[in-house]
Amino acid sequence: MASQAPSRVGKTLIALIKIGLYLFVLALVALVVAVSVAVSQLPSYQELVRRDDLGQMIRVRAADGSVIHSMGPSFGEWLSHDEIPAIMRDAMIAVEDRRFHYHPGVDPIGIARGIWVGWTRDDRVRGVSTIAQQLARNIFLTNDRSMGRKIREGILALALERRFSKEQVLELYLNRVYFGGGAYGIDAASRRFFGHSATELNAGQAAIIAGLVKAPSNYSPTADAEAARARANIVLQLMVREGAISEAQARAANPQQVEFVRTAERHNSARYFTDWVLPQLETLIDETVQPIDVWTTLDVGLQRAADEALNANAPSAQAQGALVSLDRDGAVRALVGGRDYVDSIYNRATQATRQPGSAFKLFVYLAALETGYTPTSTVVDEPVTINGWSPRNDNGRYQGPVSLRAALALSINTVAVRIAQDVGTRTVADMAQRFGITTRVDTNPSMALGTSEVRLIDLTRAYASVAQRGVAVVPYGIRRVTTADGTLLYQHRSDESRVLVAPWVAAQMTDLLQAAVMTGTGRAAQLGRPTAGKTGTTSSNKDGWFVGFSSGLTTGVWYGRDDNRALPGLAGGRAPARAFHQYMARAVANRPVENFEIEVALPDWQVEPDAESWYGAPDDYQLVDPDGNPIQPVEDGPPPPPQPREPGSATTEELNQEWLDHAIGRNRAPQAVPQERRGPPPDRGPPPRRQQQEVMPPLPGQRQSAPPVVRPTETPPPTIRPRAPGTAE
Repeated sequence: MASQAPSRVGKTLIALIKIGLYLFVLALVALVVAVSVAVSQLPSYQELVRRDDLGQMIRVRAADGSVIHSMGPSFGEWLSHDEIPAIMRDAMIAVEDRRFHYHPGVDPIGIARGIWVGWTRDDRVRGVSTIAQQLARNIFLTNDRSMGRKIREGILALALERRFSKEQVLELYLNRVYFGGGAYGIDAASRRFFGHSATELNAGQAAIIAGLVKAPSNYSPTADAEAARARANIVLQLMVREGAISEAQARAANPQQVEFVRTAERHNSARYFTDWVLPQLETLIDETVQPIDVWTTLDVGLQRAADEALNANAPSAQAQGALVSLDRDGAVRALVGGRDYVDSIYNRATQATRQPGSAFKLFVYLAALETGYTPTSTVVDEPVTINGWSPRNDNGRYQGPVSLRAALALSINTVAVRIAQDVGTRTVADMAQRFGITTRVDTNPSMALGTSEVRLIDLTRAYASVAQRGVAVVPYGIRRVTTADGTLLYQHRSDESRVLVAPWVAAQMTDLLQAAVMTGTGRAAQLGRPTAGKTGTTSSNKDGWFVGFSSGLTTGVWYGRDDNRALPGLAGGRAPARAFHQYMARAVANRPVENFEIEVALPDWQVEPDAESWYGAPDDYQLVDPDGNPIQPVEDGPPPPPQPREPGSATTEELNQEWLDHAIGRNRAPQAVPQERRGPPPDRGPPPRRQQQEVMPPLPGQRQSAPPVVRPTETPPPTIRPRAPGTAE
């Protein structure tokens, strides 16, 4: 009986061994099948080289092509196995997978060692991932620590090494692994940290890069340079142990002597510009995967000059500022949204809405010129009261009869209010919106003095449109967008077809603005060449503005406080005008001097009385009668004598305006044409109704004894309930 017991034990052991063998064979077959399936589903080598799965890289380039900002992953050049320095390959293998050339993708010895270390120290398996496993995890999996993920990682690693050679696996790994600082691949890391290609890496630099893989956020030179050097020393010791380098070579490498590239200053004001243009990509292109280059209009030199001018002329340490500079086609050459991007990323050039003060008078005078005023038209500067509101001039004095040119140059508030009442505050508001003001414009009497808040970029755009002889200017910052290989995705095209006002209106407005710089409140902005512009100062010196143009460049400057508190001494003719002068003196230095067209031929109002003659009306149209029958034009010469009309025959009439109105079905009496829409005839001064001196009816709340004002008007201004006064200039 005793001899039978061992027999049963032996049989049991044999059975267990057989079961184990069967399970092993079954697991091996399952593994082979799983690896085979994984191999068949792996992307091709060319697809893995693209690196699209790492996210979209966007590089923003200035007008000269230099990169001013990058976002998303940063990729360098793809280096083949032979192009990668041997010292870099040896360093990575020594620190991450010393048996790389001997295992099939998974290192059984490494796994056993990891299990033993984990069991004897902290019950945690670690340090068992080969280069192929890390590559599989980076490309196909996540970083969770589940057993299922580890099994899938091992299968994919075996598949990768079955599908690709050892050299290809190492090449993929070194070109795709993340090294911190946004850099993917050794070439991006080398350029990011050392400023040169990875093909030029020495032993010390290679050791630093190889040491980053373990913990990029901790060892990255951008995070902790000393930690990166300490980690590199460990890598060099491992390389010596594996025989990759000698002790002497390790000492010569000395990571302490490796110098890192200094990163660009965080307060680079160009970030205000990139923050403005990058959101526009969503409406311009559909590409969201491939790396793209955004080629912009920003001039790096002008951006630097704008930043310096804005900070050099700030009225106080508490003041904030903004500057926008537009070229004649709307290209943004410089954009500064604040004095320091690190302190505040709030973009005061494109986001902030502030009261523009007298800089808003641009729209008051544009409306006046379009309704028939001229730069020499006379308006009386005298006290005025509207529903209990009495605007005052900055100097507290009144000039009496003054021309429009002098009134704008001296920024006389009472004249601007009177003109706005004459042409209508709704007309002024419409003019502002026509010229690109996107914020709400009130129509109360004080609106003439700039109480409605605007954005700096919108106001600068309006002045640029005046400089362009009344053609709409739309600011833009993106010239084109391409993929990394140069495929064009978007190309900007300027539209110069939208005319906002007639050329003679824009020319007369330029005349007024030039006077403001030559003899008025904007004298500090003079550049020694034709310059036009306007100052603006709000009540209690809370905002200071200057917007002007010269030699095809239009620039707007604003100063104020974010909390809207007063800045003693702030005025549009001081800090803003000085900043404009400092910036523009450099910006136009290499541009030719351009004289303004302030005398543009006016239309012949007797021949072409309609405004559409200045808005693209064709001159080769076919006249038709009310029945649609064509009317043949009459040759030049004296009109034929009247002919008697025979019964049933067509009427022969003189070809005059009355006949034309009847022929096209526009039967209107001459007096039905709004007189205020007619401009002055060429070289004959103001139109007839402007020739006489009229006594302006007293405005609501004004004393009857007010002196007369010489102004073009037909009806007294409407009574409008005002808002509290908003400006000082």
